[in-house]
Amino acid sequence: MHFTQREQRALREAGVDQDTIAAASDAVVDATDEAAADLEAFFDDRETVYSDMDRAHSASEIQEHAVEYCDLFTHADDIRGYLRFERWGVPVEGGRVLSDEVIELSLGPTVHDRVRFAADEDAL
Repeated sequence: MHFTQREQRALREAGVDQDTIAAASDAVVDATDEAAADLEAFFDDRETVYSDMDRAHSASEIQEHAVEYCDLFTHADDIRGYLRFERWGVPVEGGRVLSDEVIELSLGPTVHDRVRFAADEDAL
């Protein structure tokens, strides 16, 4: 069940029956799985992507990255995983599709920021 015990109790007290709560929970899980698949698909068959990542040793606002893979998994409404570039990688702690050409990932250590990725630098 996606909802915590406290959330489920509040929903029941608001008049939502258990079957509706379970259906909503299933819909959240399905939407999260679909989002993760869409995020992974964005990186499939792309050797290079562009980002608005802030990099300490770069004067450019747009960064170019050689992508090796993006491997994501889900749990309830969480998307987690790892994004591997040619020479380094970073944990993924969430994300969303913004358009066909742009996605946004919440990256963990060492980036600790939301970063937009695009197939074409003009899309950023």
